[in-house]
Amino acid sequence: MERDRLIETVIAREGGFVDHPADRGGPTNWGISEGVARANGFSGAMHDLSRTQAAAIYRARYWDAPGLDAIAAIAPKLAAEMFDTGVNMGPATAIGFVRRALNAFGGDAPLLAPPDPADRVDPMLIAALRRYLARRGPKGEAVLLRAAEALQGERYIALSERRPANKAFVYGWIARRIGNDAASF
Repeated sequence: MERDRLIETVIAREGGFVDHPADRGGPTNWGISEGVARANGFSGAMHDLSRTQAAAIYRARYWDAPGLDAIAAIAPKLAAEMFDTGVNMGPATAIGFVRRALNAFGGDAPLLAPPDPADRVDPMLIAALRRYLARRGPKGEAVLLRAAEALQGERYIALSERRPANKAFVYGWIARRIGNDAASF
């Protein structure tokens, strides 16, 4: 399944145990922060978090919980991007980027109500996405994907401006997460 390939790709890219002094998330393993690991039932030392445990957390927290199967059924590249953004910024942020872009593309008749900080794809988002894709045709998903990435890139820059310690990460965030084909990152 595509979801499992995306999870394995994220794990491979994130690598093993890291404890960077500028990372507010503290110790991470396979890209899973200590706080996320604890919230998902892991109680051991972070360097002992297994790849299999990390994959289970990615699947549960960043794919299943936000409901990305519903997006993947109609816009698989967008679902892949939302998964990657959710891993790095949280599912609510990824969903918010898509909602904002859909509203912007709706012109005088926004496709959705103003974005709420929702951490799950809802039927209104799916309906708006379907209307948008029906109106924009085959290129619609690619343009929506670019809009979500533009919002993500702006967020990375803003994070580095607000907290100079994030400058240690901003180049890598943008190099690895912006402008790549999300389906094959």
